[in-house]
Amino acid sequence: MPRPRLSRAFTAPWRVSRRAVIYVALALLTVAVVSLVVSSGHWLRARRVDLTADKLYTLSPGTLQIVDGLQRPLRLTLYFSEHATRDLPVLRSYEQRVRDMLQEIAARSHGRVQLSVIDPVPYSDDEASAEGAGLTPASGGSNGERVFFGLAGSAFPPGIDGDVAESVAPERSLAIAFFDPKRESFLEYDVAKLLYELNQGSKPRIGVISSLPVEGNPVLGQQPWLALQQLGQLFDVKTIDPGSLKQIGADIRVLLLIHPKHLSDDALYAIDQYVLRGGHLVVFVDPYAELDDTQGDPATALPPDHSSDLPRLFAAWGVRYDPHEVVLDRSHALSIELGGNSVSHPAMLWLDAQQLNHDDVVTASLQRLDLSTAGHFDLAPNANTRLIPLLQSSNDAEEVPVQRVLQAGDNPSLLLQDYKPDNINYVFAARLRGSFASAFPERAKQPGHLAQSAAGDEVILVADTDLLSDRLWVEPQAILGQTMMRPFANNGDFLGNLVDNLSGSSALLSIRGRSTSQRAFTRVDALRNVADQKFLQKEQELERELAETRQRLEELQPGKSGAHAGSVGAEQRQEIEQFRQRQLAINKELRDVQHQLNAEIDALGVRLKVINIVLVPVLVALLGLLYGWRRTRRNRQRR
Repeated sequence: MPRPRLSRAFTAPWRVSRRAVIYVALALLTVAVVSLVVSSGHWLRARRVDLTADKLYTLSPGTLQIVDGLQRPLRLTLYFSEHATRDLPVLRSYEQRVRDMLQEIAARSHGRVQLSVIDPVPYSDDEASAEGAGLTPASGGSNGERVFFGLAGSAFPPGIDGDVAESVAPERSLAIAFFDPKRESFLEYDVAKLLYELNQGSKPRIGVISSLPVEGNPVLGQQPWLALQQLGQLFDVKTIDPGSLKQIGADIRVLLLIHPKHLSDDALYAIDQYVLRGGHLVVFVDPYAELDDTQGDPATALPPDHSSDLPRLFAAWGVRYDPHEVVLDRSHALSIELGGNSVSHPAMLWLDAQQLNHDDVVTASLQRLDLSTAGHFDLAPNANTRLIPLLQSSNDAEEVPVQRVLQAGDNPSLLLQDYKPDNINYVFAARLRGSFASAFPERAKQPGHLAQSAAGDEVILVADTDLLSDRLWVEPQAILGQTMMRPFANNGDFLGNLVDNLSGSSALLSIRGRSTSQRAFTRVDALRNVADQKFLQKEQELERELAETRQRLEELQPGKSGAHAGSVGAEQRQEIEQFRQRQLAINKELRDVQHQLNAEIDALGVRLKVINIVLVPVLVALLGLLYGWRRTRRNRQRR
């Protein structure tokens, strides 16, 4: 029996109903996607994925420990001059890097860190607040505007909510004056250090043990050394008497041991146990401390001993140091005034960026340090520690006895006689890192005795004390009728950076330099290297032809007399004209090489633009069309 045929009146309502269901489903799906995106922005605010090769946006464990340990609400304000930097792409790119890191810290802090970004336009209240917070503007912005790019931080009493903190005066305020792109590798350290210091309630206490007059002498009208005065502005500096020293308290964050002489066993044992407890020690020793006022013994007629050493502790730590040897370096001899003349003194040295470790946060930003009659450190063969140099000599240095320097006296040129470089980079200052053994095993039965330190502890060693004296890094200068001290070297900054670095927590000390976000264009660099080689060949060819032409002219010069003067002059002119023509030809070839280089770089840029702008979208579109075509085909086959 044939199947009855359905009428159009019966099928139409069913088709309308199906279309309506599809529309409703699409509407519900749109609402669901939008809701999911909005809600995920809140739920997944702290969930981020770092896809960079060097994990630039992944916070190190030390930074995470500092952020997780914050006890106070902090408010961070990033000041960046948007308009003034529109023609400074490097600074704008680095600002995005800084902002991303600060946002990551704020997201990780669970509300304890509030971040805001402000553009301090000229002559505005924001510009005044940036200057009041301690930020230093840089020149060179668009239309001569000043560029602000720094971070101001404020800490509030514990227990105050972040929203309430807006109406409460901060307990402490600190700032990063300017984010220098050259310090990008230490960006995370600088920000983490700011967070750590804001979270602290008081100044760290610094202990000082010294046999030199670093504190000055009020009776004689001597002022404290300027390097120590600067420390007193940032830290609570406490002078410790080594004569009665039995134990160093836990409140001493950093101990400065400057020119230790004639220390008792009790004082040495207190220093030994302080280091083994994880204390931060900086040792300044010297083969010849020029400001040591120790007098000789008239009974024995021996000259005064101006050296210092820690033989027992150094032996236990695996350090070799000779208090009777001085390092000369004629390549970095300091110019001094003697008898109205400027002479170079190979025992007084100036160290530039080549001799400073720019991978270490202490010396990364320093440009010059001055030393005088400095010794050096090395590791003993059986040492279980590592020596990480901070300051080094050049390989043109020579090690000589102290007595030779003293005999030279006011004639430092005598030190250059029979000078024989050792071809060694002597270490003037270094981090000694590892596990330290006690130098007093015989006191093992004393209560609280420690025989070994933790594996990651470290001590800073410096083989010169004169670098702390004023004469090697500052000079008086009259400004508006007042005498000011003008620095010409970074010796004071070196001491401040040492104490600043060591006074932080172990989490802060664990943060090392990171990779930078600036990636090299290896292909472009290869093209430039090839072009440089071509340029070098052309330049050498030009110099050879120039030398040959000059030689030819010298050969023709004696024939300029007599009847041949006119013909010889014509020959000379012909030689000169030929050389000029060849010089023009070579210059044209140099320009052709430069044009070829630019053409290859431009072609590479065009290829990259085509790939990124045209090829990739076309491939994505083709893949989408192919996927849609295959899906439509499968649906048709199923039907």
